[in-house]
Amino acid sequence: MLSPFEQFLSALPTHVVLEALADKSSIIPLNLSLTNTALQTVDLSSSKALEAYIWSEMARQQAKVAVGGYLEHRGLYRRSTYFKPLDVDTERNIHLGLDVWTAVDTPVLAPLKGSIHSFNNNTNHGDYGPTLILKHKIEGFEFYTLYGHLSLASMSSWRVGEAVNQGQQIGSLGAAEVNGDYPPHLHFQIIRAIQDFKGDYPGVSNLKDIAFYKENCPNPNLLLDI
Repeated sequence: MLSPFEQFLSALPTHVVLEALADKSSIIPLNLSLTNTALQTVDLSSSKALEAYIWSEMARQQAKVAVGGYLEHRGLYRRSTYFKPLDVDTERNIHLGLDVWTAVDTPVLAPLKGSIHSFNNNTNHGDYGPTLILKHKIEGFEFYTLYGHLSLASMSSWRVGEAVNQGQQIGSLGAAEVNGDYPPHLHFQIIRAIQDFKGDYPGVSNLKDIAFYKENCPNPNLLLDI
């Protein structure tokens, strides 16, 4: 059963966050979880190897975009010390956002009106790279949306407090060299309470904290409807 906030999100009229998402026939689901045995032959420590796998899946299914990741248990974070320690309860390997994988430099659009809350270049290995957070106040609800793995060029147009219109371009997808060492993609996440974070918010949880994050970061597809 959906909470009142989740019902509100699912009822909002939104703009696509990437133009390619308007054509749902060009989208495929992508499983990067520990249950995907095909990943056993992929060197997940290499962004190039992971990119080759993702792009081959899109080519095989004649797609332009691959989407997935909410609450996936992933093994690919083990390549980075940023996500350790490695034990069952505290290893951060549960993904809290929705990933949209497509070509580098693809424009990213605001799905809702809002304002720029904060931004930062999060440069840890495996982190977001350039990251933007928008603040929204709609129908009595206040919440935030996070856009991770953007380009360095995107940051030049951001100003804290500046209004953002629905459908406005807010950035573009970054290459592996700047986006935390991943194939080009958007990490999109909804955040109910931002706490004291600015330009950053956990995008991966451990088992110990997952109940909190599931409530504070509901399924982004309630909003995007991909």
